[in-house]
Amino acid sequence: MSENAISKHGWTAVPRSAKALLNNKPYINAPTPLLVSSLQFPSSPLITKIQSYAKKHLPLPTYNHSMRVFHFGITILRTQFPSYSLSPETYALTALLHDIGTTPENLRATKMSFEFYGGILALDLLKGEGAEGDQAEAVAEAIFRHQDLGEVGKIGILGAVIQLATVYDNMGGNADLIHENTRVDVCEEFPRLGWSSCFAKTIREENGLKPWCHTTALGEDAFPEGVLGNELMAPYDRWGLE
Repeated sequence: MSENAISKHGWTAVPRSAKALLNNKPYINAPTPLLVSSLQFPSSPLITKIQSYAKKHLPLPTYNHSMRVFHFGITILRTQFPSYSLSPETYALTALLHDIGTTPENLRATKMSFEFYGGILALDLLKGEGAEGDQAEAVAEAIFRHQDLGEVGKIGILGAVIQLATVYDNMGGNADLIHENTRVDVCEEFPRLGWSSCFAKTIREENGLKPWCHTTALGEDAFPEGVLGNELMAPYDRWGLE
């Protein structure tokens, strides 16, 4: 794998610990407001195909979550890690597909934990659509590890950013990483539609179907309760429903 592919597709190793990655501070650089209009979503032929696939297969609340994860993650990259040359396309593919394993059909299609089955689905889908191997594998790796939170070891920058963005949207983690104006604008563009209760239900559903699943590592009760107790996103959680 070339050095260019490593940096382009987010394989560059960084601390797995979010605290260490952020130098034990709320943020590295003071967040600035970046609106959806300035965070251009990629528009390559591959992205168009995968976005259509995501719209078709993901329930709308999950699709909107995936789009918020893209915009929050790109904001984090631009404001906190501007020296990394991660491809916006590779990050967009990861955001679109990171929860593909949580659909009702896919949860029941396998005994595997949703992240692992979802990563395999994404790998096969991307290779079938002509993605280069380094890119498809980077997306799959990040999906495998997007709930692999911890304090020890390393992770690729792509996986680190998808972790930060999903934890931010799901639980309000690292609340100071993103400017309030960005948070409001992204939630207006891609309403939450009661995402906190929706995702907590999915967590409990997988735990019930697969009591061995990796999601339990985040706490069988603590994780869904943390999602339901997301105070940062509570003011916006019913947007799109009322």
